[in-house]
Amino acid sequence: AMRNGKFSRRDILKGSSALVAGAMFAEPARAAAPPPDAITPALIEAAKKEGKCAFYTAMDLAFAERLGKMFEAKYPGIAVRIERSGAERIFTRIGQEYSSNIRVVDVVNTADAAHLIVWKKNGWLAPYLPQEVAQHFDKAYYDPDAMHVTTRILVSPIAYNTKLVKAEDAPKSFADLLDPKWAGKMVKAHPAYSGTIMNSTFQLVRELGWGYLEKLAKQNVMQVQSATDTPKRIALGERAVMVDGAGYLVIRNKEDGQPVEVVYPSEGTPLASGPSAVFKAAPNPNAARLFQNWMHGREAQQILVDWARQYSPHKQTVEKPGVRKLSDIKLMKEDPEGVEKMGEDIKKRYAQIFKV
Repeated sequence: AMRNGKFSRRDILKGSSALVAGAMFAEPARAAAPPPDAITPALIEAAKKEGKCAFYTAMDLAFAERLGKMFEAKYPGIAVRIERSGAERIFTRIGQEYSSNIRVVDVVNTADAAHLIVWKKNGWLAPYLPQEVAQHFDKAYYDPDAMHVTTRILVSPIAYNTKLVKAEDAPKSFADLLDPKWAGKMVKAHPAYSGTIMNSTFQLVRELGWGYLEKLAKQNVMQVQSATDTPKRIALGERAVMVDGAGYLVIRNKEDGQPVEVVYPSEGTPLASGPSAVFKAAPNPNAARLFQNWMHGREAQQILVDWARQYSPHKQTVEKPGVRKLSDIKLMKEDPEGVEKMGEDIKKRYAQIFKV
């Protein structure tokens, strides 16, 4: 069930009954969610015996590596191997590994919550509830069966280069991007690579219709892969305006003195949550649980806020001045079930419209 060497969500779901011994498509009987787990000396000891953890993530590489190094400094003797790619690529890769009976991934972090629907249905995830998640996260930010936890909340705003665009001329909305003056001056990332962009594209289609994207495509929009690529292109001045991308990188670049500014569009700003999960067949199950637990504790979550400029679901984190509070941004609504159903169609139709 491969198309051009790629697995679709459908394929992975269809194949799952063969992969999970005898699993039929009925949802497994709901076991009670496990009690919350603290980081104990016994867990640390068992994790050190394993000595490593494979972390597949859609986080930007600099941040993922910083997290890995912090964890290694706190728990010497456990090496974190980071496999970084776009969320949609990670989803495909794990599907291919599992269908080939390869079990490498310990912990995953994606930027497309729809992936967790599939992995959970397939029975691939281990229930695990870190203590601080139970104490300091709203229930909306973790699975009722404790199969996954939201690690970070991402917004995908518009942004522009302040040397190329005056503030008074800058777009205020997605509708403004259809103005002929922006022809050949915009950059957009691709929903077949990035989970953030899969979600932002889905939300744009839902709110504004495919007709909007067809008109946008006539504006000769530069196409790049990742949500982390579009902020780079406007910072370098290769394009004046970014249609979508990692808002936190624009904020970081601005703080570093680069000529960029964020616009929260009047229609609403697309939103994507970035959940993480431990795999049931993780080769390093204790290191996996230790890493998942630590990553959702206040220390790591505050780094997410301070250094990565992302939004944390941990209620004890302190937001940075200069970053607009999530509650002060008009947001589009995330819909992982909708993305799970429409993801393949979005990739296909998007590629036709933008000829990429």
